[in-house]
Amino acid sequence: MATTLNRAPAEPVTRQRRNAPFPVELYRSAVGKKYVMALTGIALMGFVLAHMVGNLKMFLGPAAFNEYGEFLRELLVPILPHHVVLWIMRIGLIVAFALHIHAAYALTRMNHAARRTKYQSRRDYVAANYASRTMRWSGVIVGLFLIWHLFDLSWTGTGAAFYRGDPYTNVANSLSRIPVAIFYVVANIALGFHLFHGSWSLFQSMGWNNPRFNRWRRDFAIGFAALVVVGNVAFPIAVLAGVVSAD
Repeated sequence: MATTLNRAPAEPVTRQRRNAPFPVELYRSAVGKKYVMALTGIALMGFVLAHMVGNLKMFLGPAAFNEYGEFLRELLVPILPHHVVLWIMRIGLIVAFALHIHAAYALTRMNHAARRTKYQSRRDYVAANYASRTMRWSGVIVGLFLIWHLFDLSWTGTGAAFYRGDPYTNVANSLSRIPVAIFYVVANIALGFHLFHGSWSLFQSMGWNNPRFNRWRRDFAIGFAALVVVGNVAFPIAVLAGVVSAD
């Protein structure tokens, strides 16, 4: 006579998610996003400073400034063709900019989802919200200005007479338009706020936030932001004052 065995019901088989490559898994975490945001921020800060310093050659006259522009276009020629290195740098900066924006957006979403309790005081809320709004809107203004800036002085021009291969004349013609000069100044002030907060917070993102160095961090953030803003704002002021002219 056959006997029946009481068997426990089979448990459902759950498929485990296959691990992605380590860099992807790291980026999925808040820590990874903070690292990406800090490292891309450092790269973009280096570019902004170098760009400002290079553009100071405008005060040396058309020959020096146009020679600087040609130098950038001929980097590593004849090892690589004309413009190739410049486009590699541009693509690298675009990738860094995109990762910076995505990491900032993703971290904001993660922070909102994790914050189940309200701020303990109105002061805490105002301080945190001010920092968030400052970074968000300054980033938007800088991003829009970057798009305008590329079309205005690198690609096609935006209304002023545009002469390919003559950056000095293009800058002078563009910034001689008062609305453009105002936009340039406003965008660089927004950039200054963004650089100040970013320069301060990147140390915390990288785990370098020792309280003993907070004063040094603040001085560095103020000094770096002020240097870039003053240097960049000097260009439209010089054009409007007639110090720099296409004539």
